[in-house]
Amino acid sequence: MSGLTRRFLLGGLAVGAASLTTGCVGHGPGAAPSSASAPAALRAPLTSGARTRLVLLGTAGGPNWWLDGHRRGVASAVAVGDRFYLVDAGEGVGPQIRQARLGNWESRLRGPLDALRSIFITHMHSDHVCDLNDLLVNGLANGLWSGDAPTQVWGPGNRGQLPPARPGSSPAALAPENPTPGTREMIELLKRTYATDLNDRTFENGLPDPDSFFAGHDVPIPAQYLADPNGNPHPRMSPVPFYEDDRVRVSATLVQHAPVFPALAFRFESDEGSIVFSGDTSPSENLVELASGADVLVHEVIAGEWVAADFPAPCDPVDEAIYQHLIGKHTLVEDVGPLAERAGVRTLVLNHFVPSTWPEERWEAGVRGFSGRLVVGVDLDQIGIGAP
Repeated sequence: MSGLTRRFLLGGLAVGAASLTTGCVGHGPGAAPSSASAPAALRAPLTSGARTRLVLLGTAGGPNWWLDGHRRGVASAVAVGDRFYLVDAGEGVGPQIRQARLGNWESRLRGPLDALRSIFITHMHSDHVCDLNDLLVNGLANGLWSGDAPTQVWGPGNRGQLPPARPGSSPAALAPENPTPGTREMIELLKRTYATDLNDRTFENGLPDPDSFFAGHDVPIPAQYLADPNGNPHPRMSPVPFYEDDRVRVSATLVQHAPVFPALAFRFESDEGSIVFSGDTSPSENLVELASGADVLVHEVIAGEWVAADFPAPCDPVDEAIYQHLIGKHTLVEDVGPLAERAGVRTLVLNHFVPSTWPEERWEAGVRGFSGRLVVGVDLDQIGIGAP
């Protein structure tokens, strides 16, 4: 994306005059970008009576708290009969599970997490894991302990080394003895962080040992593909099957979201069909192979026009770094259609919207080159696979 300029992204597109300023607006890291207009209300969520369903629990992209946004943090579920599996755990995922009527949602203490079997994390960016602690710790008051087996958390392993620092900076690493823990380590650290609460509730209420509630695992990507965490682009590989129970089979592959590494995409197979989650990525051949012939592809999107307007040149070094990440490490909305078409997917579901405040029709108009069914995702959408 190095040749993709702001002039190109803005050319021929109508952009609100309020967002076109001269010079850098100076958001700084983590601040919420501006929006040219207030967001439009979202349509009513889709419903489905199918046994296997995709459930969009949250569809907002990024760690920002969007002003007047109607979308919660990114998280999805694959529901198969009376059981469900989570992909990512963005802001608000716990209450959204109850709102989606998953598990024993009417019970205040014994649901809805009684029906949660496993959680799958695409990568370690905060907007994808920030409410994992809510699920696993407050989960004790929401049915987590009443399931028939411990909840398994699967995700990327330890990166192995720090990413390169931005030129001209020399940051000190946090936790230098282990600065890039993977999923297994993160879950163990989370248990220690919340040991007071977990011990108090289990000792007082007579619940089983907390280790019996949930456990963390690193997705077993072959070592040869993990040898160079700072390689760009990511290594080409075929999907790796790593999880199976009596409802689903799950495979993973590496996708391109440097410097975060490993970043994963997942494919779920049930008796009724297949659902693929891109995670955060720029266009990836690994993902095209993973999604080949899938019933549903859930793919992130970003609006280059909006990014260019929100980070007008010239930028200070911090804003320029944020701009380059947004444009170069995500998939522009106009690029997602051809990718889904090449994979031969039947339904393309847009997700992880940046900005999360654009109206649905604007996202729909941006998709090109896809001949299947297009869904501009809305929180609590349920999209069925197979017959009702």
